[in-house]
Amino acid sequence: MKLTLPNLLTVLRLLAAPGVAVMFLYFHRPFADWAALLLFVGAAITDWFDGHLARAWKQETKLGAMLDPIADKAMVVIALMVIVGYSSMSPWLVLPATVILFREVFVSGLREFLGDTAGTLKVTKLAKWKTTAQMVAIATLFAQGVFEHYLGMSAFGMDHAMFEAIMNGAEEDVLGLRWKHAGMLWAGDIGLALLWVAAALTLITGWDYFRKALPHLKEDR
Repeated sequence: MKLTLPNLLTVLRLLAAPGVAVMFLYFHRPFADWAALLLFVGAAITDWFDGHLARAWKQETKLGAMLDPIADKAMVVIALMVIVGYSSMSPWLVLPATVILFREVFVSGLREFLGDTAGTLKVTKLAKWKTTAQMVAIATLFAQGVFEHYLGMSAFGMDHAMFEAIMNGAEEDVLGLRWKHAGMLWAGDIGLALLWVAAALTLITGWDYFRKALPHLKEDR
């Protein structure tokens, strides 16, 4: 096994996946949200660099080809588990997250079953867009957590009447409650919309992989 720079970046991305969850064990929020966001974004950036460098430097290896999709799936699955676990379990969030998790497990099972013929399930451009949509959606939802907890910290000890007065403009917004609230809403709505887009692309690419695998699933007579 040859550990090139592209492969090293892939390994670091693979290790960063559980690191996203670990951030919430050792940091209080919103610092855990910040740490998870920065770690996730940094890992997502390496997803582009490792493949680009491997092709540019002609350093594509079997190790990289094996680890790259595993790292992508680990990042997405673990990050979604964290986001859903710390959410209010809204069906608008849980449903697309479930679709994404199911597809990743299903396609991984198909690849394992097909063995040597798994080359029929090569990653398509649409699948790459799916991964991009997933990562941007997850990063945006982590950002929502940052806004939400800074808003909570700023409004701590404030009664409901005062909070409403500030939000309505009747009182001066010294602590920046309005922009923190707006950031929370915008990040939440955009992140959720992107997650649904990612879920739709997930279903389309999952069906495409299943369709390609069908000839190899027929029983011998």
